[in-house]
Amino acid sequence: MRRQDFGELNAFMAVAEERSFTRAAAKLGTSQSTLSQTIGRLEARLGLRLLTRNTRSVAPTEVGERLLNTLLPAFEGIDRQLADLTQLRDRPAGTVRINATERVAETVLWPALRRLLPNYPDIQVEITAEAALTDIVAGRYDAGVRLGELVDKDMVSVRIGPQLRMAAVASPSYFARKPPPHTPQDLADHDCINLRLPTLGDIYAWEFEKDGRELRVRVEGSLAFNGGRMIVAAALDGFGIAYVTSDYVEQAIADGRLLRVLEDWSPPFAGYHLYYPSRRQLSPAFALVVDALRLHS
Repeated sequence: MRRQDFGELNAFMAVAEERSFTRAAAKLGTSQSTLSQTIGRLEARLGLRLLTRNTRSVAPTEVGERLLNTLLPAFEGIDRQLADLTQLRDRPAGTVRINATERVAETVLWPALRRLLPNYPDIQVEITAEAALTDIVAGRYDAGVRLGELVDKDMVSVRIGPQLRMAAVASPSYFARKPPPHTPQDLADHDCINLRLPTLGDIYAWEFEKDGRELRVRVEGSLAFNGGRMIVAAALDGFGIAYVTSDYVEQAIADGRLLRVLEDWSPPFAGYHLYYPSRRQLSPAFALVVDALRLHS
């Protein structure tokens, strides 16, 4: 059925119910002549007369009655569905799918969602935790979460976490064996715990910056992992120097289990951001989730 057919059928229903072109035209906000032409096109296309007309009244033919009895429940069902959708503005519902790293899911997403969801039982949130960068459009996600500097420029980006810094750390037992490095170049004399980037499959070159000077250092060591948790665990066990975002090691530094070095070579950078396509129409449920995650300064 063509889209314009719905307009013709709606016009027929109005005339059949009102039994008057005058009243039906007023109801539809159109002229009697336009309405008469619309009904004429519908009857011509079907090859059937749907209405009998005289100078005093209009009534459906037998065929018109059959069509009317079919259309009324169908259009009432559409009206009910539209009413249900309208109610979602006041009662947000539906599924929100987010792609993020496991670390972000645990430390940023879940604390916010734990507060939000009990108040909105009709919202479901599905989180896929993976380290690799994912095409959220191809993966049919509503949003993704990554460090701000990794978000594509054509995405809407919402800050959901504070600024971060990289932290070079090792255990006291490790520094009992080797003196702490004072410059990134000193790392050549140390056992370093490497990160294998999950997206590119390459070993991450440690990035440093001081007084506008940027350095990328390829470090050596007997261990490499594809996630921060194991890197920190190895550092805690004295296997070498780890280089991770500060949120991984704040508590371990605070209680003395890890010692920080090269802090003056690690300036702050954009923290975690939620991102989604700029052309996306926000559903009430998604808008609520975004606002719950947004970092309010």
